[in-house]
Amino acid sequence: MMKAPDLEHFCDLIVELAPIRELGLGRAGRRRIIPIIGGTARGPQISGRILSLGADWQTIFHDDVAELDTRYAIETDGGDTIEIVNFGYRHGPADVIARLAGGQDCDPAEYYMRTHARLETGAAQYAWVNRTLFVGTGARRASSVEISLFGIK
Repeated sequence: MMKAPDLEHFCDLIVELAPIRELGLGRAGRRRIIPIIGGTARGPQISGRILSLGADWQTIFHDDVAELDTRYAIETDGGDTIEIVNFGYRHGPADVIARLAGGQDCDPAEYYMRTHARLETGAAQYAWVNRTLFVGTGARRASSVEISLFGIK
């Protein structure tokens, strides 16, 4: 067996959200779009703000698993732009998911929220993100999402 990869903390994201836009029942489940309207990115390797130009296109499957499919961007404090494409799942006990849906904060240990992310930029100092895979662990808040991103070494 090969050694498991190491993880290196890249940053913590606080992603601010506008109200959910429900689309209704689609081919695969209940569809909705959640606009991303700002936020912050802070960590040992980056500092900046999340631009108001992305969204999370979610599908809620019959078993209440939320498929997260987001695209947004960070503007670093130095003015560089880094695109984030983040895909993942959120699920947990029905009562916890109901509380989250009602806007209540729940301990992230009570449910599963994990993502994998691909970052891309043209900025020379961040070019390494173009060839690094990232994983994240997250928490849903009333009007935001918190994600800690880790580079896979």
